[in-house]
Amino acid sequence: MADKKEVLRLQELAYNVRANLCKLCGGYDGNIHMGGDMSMIDILTCLFHHTMKVGPELAQDPKRDRFILSKGHGAACMYVIMAQKGYFTYEEICETYGQVGSKFGQHPCKTRLPMLEASTGSLGHGLPISVGLAASAKQKGENHRVFCMMGDGETCEGSVWEAAMTARALKLGNLVAVVDRNHQLMTSFSEDSVMMDPYVDKWKAFGWNAVEIQDGNDMRQIVKALDSLPDAGSQVPTVVIANTVKGKGISFMERQIKWHAGSLNEKDLKTAMEDLDKMIEEQRKEQV
Repeated sequence: MADKKEVLRLQELAYNVRANLCKLCGGYDGNIHMGGDMSMIDILTCLFHHTMKVGPELAQDPKRDRFILSKGHGAACMYVIMAQKGYFTYEEICETYGQVGSKFGQHPCKTRLPMLEASTGSLGHGLPISVGLAASAKQKGENHRVFCMMGDGETCEGSVWEAAMTARALKLGNLVAVVDRNHQLMTSFSEDSVMMDPYVDKWKAFGWNAVEIQDGNDMRQIVKALDSLPDAGSQVPTVVIANTVKGKGISFMERQIKWHAGSLNEKDLKTAMEDLDKMIEEQRKEQV
């Protein structure tokens, strides 16, 4: 299990991602999906930097873990974390983000970034693709894991539950679905539009091992949950449900519907950076 030093390292990395995302948003002439990016940063940081066996040096390694960002509108967050891992540089992202022909579109494109497992953005497709990858690995006797990050609103799609049934039927213990449960959709709060609760029980009813993180923005809880995943050779797929806050860390973004996507002016950027500095200082004190 990870110690305090490792938790703090991951918190510092997550802070860096939040700061760089805000700077990217402040310098980009357009909207970025900041709300959902901020909610999933902590768990995505832990996945890439602690849990998953991934990295540019492993790109051709068949034993590497696979990752699919099914909530493709969270691409900017993933790009910044991938830059931390050394796939490319943060400066490269800033130079062309969102431009025609850029490797860094508002949704991930495998044609532009061949190290990705799939192009995503049309919601509800990531888990079915992940089921296929996990089934193939099992058939070949490979023991790597397949991770799939989804938004909770995305799980209103019927294709997600068809994939969930198939994964259990195929006994894909090497499959881990991660849900960014921020309780918000693009234009409303989730429970006001679709009754999703009891959410954990729905996954259990489909035969999955369901792990709920009460605070999906608390790195200690995230690490504990991901360190406790069943072995990839088990017979039951796992879903990790992280209860998060959309816009986490930025005072004027948190739980605000209008911040599903947006841009930062100079004043907003200054406030955002001050908020992030306060948050990381509190986290540092907690680890002393």
